[in-house]
Amino acid sequence: MSLTKRDDAHIWHPLTQHQTASPPLGIVKTLGARLIDQHGKSYIDGIASWYTAMFGHCNPYIIQAMTKQMQTLDFVMFSGFTHAPAIELSEKLVAILPDNQQKIFFNDNGSTAVEAAIKMAIQYYDNKSQKRDTLIAFEDGFHGDTFGAMSASGLSSYNGPFEDFLLKVKRIPTPQKDNLQQVLSALKTILQTNKCAGFIFEPLVQGAAGMKFHTPEGLDALIAICKAHDVVCIADEIMTGFGKTGTNFAVDQLQHKPDIMCLSKALTAGMFPLSITSCTQEIFDGFLSDQVHKGFFHAHTYSAHPVGCAAAIASIELLGSPDILKQQDYIAKAHQVFAAKIQQHPSVKQVRCKGVILAIELAVEMERYGDLRNELYEFFMDRGVALRPLGNTVYVLPPYVISNQELDTIYKAIQQVLAHYNK
Repeated sequence: MSLTKRDDAHIWHPLTQHQTASPPLGIVKTLGARLIDQHGKSYIDGIASWYTAMFGHCNPYIIQAMTKQMQTLDFVMFSGFTHAPAIELSEKLVAILPDNQQKIFFNDNGSTAVEAAIKMAIQYYDNKSQKRDTLIAFEDGFHGDTFGAMSASGLSSYNGPFEDFLLKVKRIPTPQKDNLQQVLSALKTILQTNKCAGFIFEPLVQGAAGMKFHTPEGLDALIAICKAHDVVCIADEIMTGFGKTGTNFAVDQLQHKPDIMCLSKALTAGMFPLSITSCTQEIFDGFLSDQVHKGFFHAHTYSAHPVGCAAAIASIELLGSPDILKQQDYIAKAHQVFAAKIQQHPSVKQVRCKGVILAIELAVEMERYGDLRNELYEFFMDRGVALRPLGNTVYVLPPYVISNQELDTIYKAIQQVLAHYNK
């Protein structure tokens, strides 16, 4: 019996309407930038499986580190205990994070990293006997699917049934060159009329919104105002982190640094579920007290899992290696050349690049999970390219190890799509 038929018996898939969705494709092997299905067909993973497997699937260096770790210390709870992999990972992260990030809190996925960050911001003020009940976030942002993270998100396709149960959030547009003064004015009004605990944002690129960009200068101005009003600034780098925007972290391109950062996905290169909520010494110190209840009573069973920490340590070592830096530069330049080639195509509404991220908005309207979007997905899969369009936005965010030929195959498939919609 095929994997697809066996799957149908018991599995409930994410982001899926099982009444209408096509059966899932069984994948039996991965290697480098390739996915291989149950029939032996190979696909180029053009989005690094939701931007996680940035160093390639089944990377031998990371596998070796994980294997060695699980033979020595497989797992121990992280309350009351510590271990070398967690300590080494914290040291390596602090070395590459912005200088103000000093403390590392361990979670197990992106949503829980955000959840912890939001709770930190709210409790930070509660510990000082300040009741602050409002978060500030961007329109169309996405921060995860747990309740706090979902509250901060602005995509109604995810939040609809839960709107009445969410945290209080005030939203502002992302800062662009033509709207900065209006956005700054809106932020100031929110700060004056609400008790704001935190400002949470995806720095420079909104992933799930369709890889939409905003300006570093504008974001810097927003952070500066929030800091002047003593509001905790939270950078959600779950998508953007670890080299994707041309720097290790998107906030490296900002003058003003966040108080809290959320990391996951490429943290372990997709090899293990692990996430980080980092913060400044000042935030950490806000939880120090003779009163036990003022500590941060938040935990996950698998926090700081030694095998996940080993994967993350190996990933960070690869991130700074000459080969990976060279590949990042190659992909970024290749995207720019391809973008220039297609930007005047009648089927292209807009094309934009940042680091290894390429986003192409098609000049055709379609729903996020509608028939046309699904047709687009199948079009690529038929050509051996795994891309997941976000509505009418086709984006490419490939593993750093992708070959020239594989990247060219992705570009050719996109050109075929453009020709198809230009009929």
